[in-house]
Amino acid sequence: MSQPLATRYPLVLVPGMFGFVRLLLYPYWFGIVPALRRGGATVFAVPVSPLHASEVQGEQLLQHIDAIRRQTGAEKVNLLGHSQGALSARYVAAKRPEWVASVTSIAGPNHGSELADHLHRRYPVGSVRGRLLKGTLHIFGVLIVWLETGWRGPRLPIDVHAAHHSLTTAGVALFNQQYPQGLPDTWGGHGPSSVNGVRYYSWSGTLQPGVTDKGLNRFDGSNRFCRLFARTFVREAGQCDGMVGRYSSHLGEVIRDDYPFDHLDIVNQSLGAVGKGAEPVRLFSEHAARLKAAGM
Repeated sequence: MSQPLATRYPLVLVPGMFGFVRLLLYPYWFGIVPALRRGGATVFAVPVSPLHASEVQGEQLLQHIDAIRRQTGAEKVNLLGHSQGALSARYVAAKRPEWVASVTSIAGPNHGSELADHLHRRYPVGSVRGRLLKGTLHIFGVLIVWLETGWRGPRLPIDVHAAHHSLTTAGVALFNQQYPQGLPDTWGGHGPSSVNGVRYYSWSGTLQPGVTDKGLNRFDGSNRFCRLFARTFVREAGQCDGMVGRYSSHLGEVIRDDYPFDHLDIVNQSLGAVGKGAEPVRLFSEHAARLKAAGM
């Protein structure tokens, strides 16, 4: 039986802010995990705190990887992180490079998010607006944890301020000072493809009128939010997916940075409702084949 996606090391999928594995019947990686497994890949979608600092999520991810290594006998794993999950994956690769074969950033805010900067200015910490936003997001985070875990097993802590700061340009700049592996030397360039034995890849998308607002996205509320959020971008105006800028996403070998996806389309949300002609599941399958061909 052909197994074109059977990578040498397991694939570990790391969600972004407000991320999860499955909420009741709603999976974060809609259609992606089954497609990879059908191709022969060993895949683990792991939970981390839906709202917290990238370093905290990274420590949680380290525990998952340790368990996966013991369970499978694999020496290393391939990390695929969406959005903030890319930062958590980078943290792990910097801390334990011997455990990581590759890091793939999928719409990762590797130089920060202009949306996070806008919210920081519009809802400053300590203001009435800021406290209201923090309270709302905290409740949402608690709801995600409850729906996913039912409060069984290890608790996933929530810190709205830490999560928000971790995604601002200033917050990511501090993160990058400590964990620069795979970052480009110049804005919009490619980063080193290999650091300390870890391969680095990235891909991302942009909102494209007439494409990303068509297809099933006409009925997807998340796409409308992404189009609204895109108005907060200045440096990368017209060159973002609604939450992360095209060039801010660059890490290691940039596979492509202008796929016709909004920030959630790229992981096939919501429930596969994506733009005209978009095929996010295919990108994951192609990447698994790429990792297999590279011996990872």
